Formats: sequence, C-alpha cells, structure tokens
Amino acid sequence: MPSAADVVVGSGDFRYRVVPGWPQLPAGWSFYEVAGVAVDSHDRVYVFSRSDHPVCIFESDGRFVGSWGEGLLTHAHGITIAPDDTVWCTDDWNHSVRQFTPDGRLLQTLGTPGVASPTGIDGLDYRSIRQAAGPFNLPTNVALAPDGSVYISDGYGNCRVHKFTARGELMFSWGTPGDGPGQFNLPHGIAVDREGLVYVADRENSRVQVFTPEGTWLREWTATARPMQVRFDRQGLAWVCDLGWRAGKFPWQTPPTDPPEGAHVRAFDAAGRLVARFGGSDDPCAPGQFFAPHDLALDSRGNIYVGEVVQSAGGNRGLVDPTCHTLQKFERL
Repeated sequence: MPSAADVVVGSGDFRYRVVPGWPQLPAGWSFYEVAGVAVDSHDRVYVFSRSDHPVCIFESDGRFVGSWGEGLLTHAHGITIAPDDTVWCTDDWNHSVRQFTPDGRLLQTLGTPGVASPTGIDGLDYRSIRQAAGPFNLPTNVALAPDGSVYISDGYGNCRVHKFTARGELMFSWGTPGDGPGQFNLPHGIAVDREGLVYVADRENSRVQVFTPEGTWLREWTATARPMQVRFDRQGLAWVCDLGWRAGKFPWQTPPTDPPEGAHVRAFDAAGRLVARFGGSDDPCAPGQFFAPHDLALDSRGNIYVGEVVQSAGGNRGLVDPTCHTLQKFERL
C-alpha cells in the first residue's frame, strides 16, 4: 500500500493530495469515529467525534487548538458552522440540536433533550417509522439559509425536515415516509445553496432531493449511492459523500450494481451533473479511499476534509480494521 504522502486522487481540475498525519491529536486521544466535520471563517477545522472530547478544533495545518462539549454532547452526528462562526451540533441520541459560540458556550437548544417525538419507530430501526412527527426523533444534520433560518433533517427516527427561525422558533415541517417526491427514507444530510434552495441527502432512497425554501419539491439527483451529506463550496458546486453499497451488510438491502459500488466523494454542478468523484476502491482503508464517509467539509482553498464512522454499533463494527482512518484531509492541487 502506498504511503498517504504519495496518494493523489481525482482527475482533471479536481485533483487532491492526501495529507499524511493530519491532524495532530494530543497524546492518548482518539476520535473513535468522526461523525461530523466543519470549517469556520478562519479555516479552522471543527471535528465532531464520538469520543471523550466531542468537539476538537484544529488549525488548517493540523495543529490542535482545543476541545469542548465534554459532559454535554452525548452522541455526535452532525456539525455546521454559521457565517458568524457559531457552531450547530446535532446530538441524535439526545434528540436535540444545540448552538454554541466558537469556544463552546451554549447559546440555545432546539428540541427537548432526551425526549423523542412519536413516530412509532421500533427501537432504532428507521424502516419501522409509521408516521411523521414534530421535532425531534434522532435528528441528523443542520443547514443554514442566507436569511439566517435553520433547516434540520430529522432522519433516523423521523422522516421530516423542520424549518426554524434563527431564534429557534419552529416555522413548519415537511416529509412523510416513502420514496415519492417529498417523501424520505432516512433524510441524513442537508444543505442550502446561495439562492436558498434546500438539498436533502435522502440516504436509503439513494438520491438528493431539491426543494424551495418553503419545502416545495423541485427535482432529484440520483447519481449517488446512499448519500450521507451535502456541502457547497465557494464556487457553488455541491459535494456529496456517499456510502455506496456493500454486499451482505444489511440483509434487506440489495446492491443495485454488481459488483457493489464502493463509497465515494462526488461533486455536482447546479444542474445536477456529476463533475468530479473519487473513492470507490475495493480497499476502503487505503489512503484516499473510504469505508463509511459520514460528513465532509471544504475550506476557502478548496481543500476537503472527510470524516468516517468505522466502528459503529449500528452495523460497521468488525467489518474493517479498527485502525482504519476516521478523518482524512485532501489538499487541492
């Protein structure tokens, strides 16, 4: 296997070098799993992990800055940084979303911590959701609109998107279980473009659905396999990380391709055309490849950070070596 320093992925105008040894965690610390990653206005990287130190902050060169969230955030899922550098964290098992200052001071909490909305779900099996409900039941991610409003995908235990004001007042929600337009089968990721359109990574329907700010369905993108998250870069391209399909992982899922498709990072233009992708190797723990990419972020230079969950009790544990990468930086060439 080549060293990370020798690995270049992508093609054409989208080529990236894998940065070895990134980042520099304090001695004895581990991410365990990186559920979320985000970049602030100074290109500092916030890593939201399922470890003893939920939010860790790094300079772009990998130097450790600090951590917070210990004793408050229980199970990391999604992280988003607003234009004012406040940090939104989705705590799925706690059924809540919190907004913090960059140094970890709590500003507001959405949802009732520890209380799930009544969707009829059987345990953690998202396939058993019987009806849509209000916020929240195992929420997944946050996106911020240009006007400051907040969209939250409520996915593992619900099948909805909720829109809030910047002050945390619920405006409206949409979505029901299913695979039709405006329906969801695990809305896992969410993003808003510069025009205010809302993009939802509808994971188990293997598509990204596009909506107006009012929740009216516009179209869908299907050139993705079980998408986890959507992020926009400064040029307006939509970047998607997806799981692909792994034969035998879940007995109720039949891979639509033979051989099954591996996990990728992909970029789409405004028309939904695929313009770049990398990943998909049969060796998911090799540098520059992916086993279970869960989130991605882009900085002002076009560098990409990809976090993975490789030891999840939900189905990944034991499928790869525990030393498989949980966070990679891709430096744009």
